Amino acid sequence: MKTEFILVETISQHRMRYLVEVPEGKTSWAEDTVTMEQAKEFSQKHLGDVITSSRVISKKDAIKLFKEDNDYLKNWNDEQVMRSGFTTIKELP
Repeated sequence: MKTEFILVETISQHRMRYLVEVPEGKTSWAEDTVTMEQAKEFSQKHLGDVITSSRVISKKDAIKLFKEDNDYLKNWNDEQVMRSGFTTIKELP
């Protein structure tokens, strides 16, 4: 069977909640606290992935892209990259 690799790009969405105590009537202070990333996370719920694009990519280009996206793993060999980042047809249910 002839196969190909498809790179699927998504946006992962989470609903985040923060609980911030502020003086009465100062809702914007709470919003500013969250915007400045100074609030503790109250809870989160993963809402899923939205596919933004997909395209055929060669194995060589996929390995190169993996190393660019994960530059701390740039010294990995091709086998390590494929084992970690590729979903092969053999792994599909």
